[in-house]
Amino acid sequence: MASDRRAGLGRRRLIGPFTGGQLLAALGVVAATLVILTLITAPIGASTPSIAPAPGATFVVTGTETEGLQPGQRAPELVGQSGGQEVGLVDLDGNPIRLSDFKGRPVWLNFWATWCPPCQQETPVLREVYENHRDEGLALIAISVQETSPEDVSVYVETYDLDYTVGFDATSAVFTAYRAYGLPTQLFIDRDGIIRSVYKGPLTMSQAEQILEPLLRE
Repeated sequence: MASDRRAGLGRRRLIGPFTGGQLLAALGVVAATLVILTLITAPIGASTPSIAPAPGATFVVTGTETEGLQPGQRAPELVGQSGGQEVGLVDLDGNPIRLSDFKGRPVWLNFWATWCPPCQQETPVLREVYENHRDEGLALIAISVQETSPEDVSVYVETYDLDYTVGFDATSAVFTAYRAYGLPTQLFIDRDGIIRSVYKGPLTMSQAEQILEPLLRE
């Protein structure tokens, strides 16, 4: 009988003096401790980042957030105030750019900057969409803001072979008049001069085409 008990104890002992039940209990304590340590050391609100930001999520804020122009409103002329003086938008050669010159055409206004990463990301989209629809009357006016000089913008335009209209908003007067506060900010204006869509952030090809489709069709 004693030998049977010793045999039973031998079968229950797995490592040294510990039984299987004791080892399982110890492993459970270790696992629980690891879980608690993970929860304690994890950053509050941490989440797994996406591989790439969705268009619209990348938006460079350059000023105080404000309520901008809204769809249904008439787009104002491309002028603003600086130092108590009225300042109009000009192209890279200093010639005036007036919204009224594009009357009867759908207009895509794009506030951007050469130093703005999401604007750089979006440049191929602007170039291709404009090439696809320029013969349908589309006017694309890319308004450069917070730049050092027109020459710097010209280098960018030449490097990427941009054929659409590029304006230089030296004092951000037009940017302010349009109540924008970040880049890129985009407004889509119909043939009657009414704002039809406002978008903050870079657009994909499909998004730009979807927004422009009714404006080009009308």
